[in-house]
Amino acid sequence: MNEQNQKNKPHEESPKIGLGEPIAPASSWKKLLSKRWVFPAAYVAAAAIILTLVWVYQDSSKKPLDSTPASVTESVNLSGEESVTGQEGAKGDAKEVIATSEDLVWPVANVAEVSIVRPFYDTKGTTEQHEAALVQHNDTFTGNTGIDLAREDRKPFEVKAAMSGKVTRVEEVPLLGYVVEITHANNLKTVYESLGEVKVKKDAEVKQGDLIGSAGRNELEKDLDNHVHFAVYENDQLVNPETVLPKN
Repeated sequence: MNEQNQKNKPHEESPKIGLGEPIAPASSWKKLLSKRWVFPAAYVAAAAIILTLVWVYQDSSKKPLDSTPASVTESVNLSGEESVTGQEGAKGDAKEVIATSEDLVWPVANVAEVSIVRPFYDTKGTTEQHEAALVQHNDTFTGNTGIDLAREDRKPFEVKAAMSGKVTRVEEVPLLGYVVEITHANNLKTVYESLGEVKVKKDAEVKQGDLIGSAGRNELEKDLDNHVHFAVYENDQLVNPETVLPKN
């Protein structure tokens, strides 16, 4: 009985492994994971990898911009050239405007030969100035809308364009004589009345100093004999010519 038990006991206690198979040692991964520093180290490594991927992604997203600076520069240069050209054009235009811009000049060939025989009626003037600027026709008095120029001997004289522009009116008016209107840049207009004869036609382009006619007589201011009535309009508002003409 005991012998039988002894025979059976070793058989029961022997490990259940295959013949010749070694007993498997504890896993090295389990040993590694059992260390306290493993998880923090893995976390740090994972964070480093994530940050590296983010940096690489951002860098790659910038590369298309950095990889095409030539095209960007070219487009900027092209637009720059256009803007420079535009500026040069603007400067050229400005130079042209400056070159062609003019100040009003006296509408006569020789300023020394004429004088103002009737001034502009300025509402801000004195009583004496108002009286001197009144135009009488029959029993009616009106303020002078311009200045009247005449020679001392009252002889006719040449009337010239005070500024370059386009002739926008040529008309004979019973009370005013021949009237010529010239439209200029900057919303300016000059009007020449009491002309004895006219040398320009409507829609003609004239330059400053071009002959447009000669001083003559008119019915409204027949007391002045041969003279020219010169008026200036800015934005269709009368302006005292003396304030825009050069001083004698």
